[in-house]
Amino acid sequence: MAAPLMNAGGGRGRGRRAARSVSDINVTPLVDVMLVLLIVFMITAPMMTTAVPIDLPRTQGRTVNQDKEPLVVSVSAEGRVYVQSKAVRFDEMIPKLKAITGANPDARIFVRGDKALEYGKIMEVMGAISAAGFSKVALVAELPNGKR
Repeated sequence: MAAPLMNAGGGRGRGRRAARSVSDINVTPLVDVMLVLLIVFMITAPMMTTAVPIDLPRTQGRTVNQDKEPLVVSVSAEGRVYVQSKAVRFDEMIPKLKAITGANPDARIFVRGDKALEYGKIMEVMGAISAAGFSKVALVAELPNGKR
């Protein structure tokens, strides 16, 4: 009679093993994609801070470094007031700012005004914000030729 077939190694579990499929996930492409997305968002996020199109005046000043993102109040060429990118009536501006900041007088507020707008309207907005108790109110201007 014929002897039963055995593995080349002569015993059970030795010798040639059956081919196993590898079920490990290669995370290198995932990390690469996530880093590229992170860089894209870090570059584009500061450009999208305000959605109100305003033609800012140019100045020779230098940029101010900040830790926290400030609130932005914009005044369009037509005299409309925006808090961040939402249009508000002039009399609604102060309650909206107080609600956003929690009535924090040290909250930084930037006022952006179109250069075609008369100076008095911008000062009216800044005066109302200062009179409401906010102490860190600043004007925003654009640097010439993209200088930093």
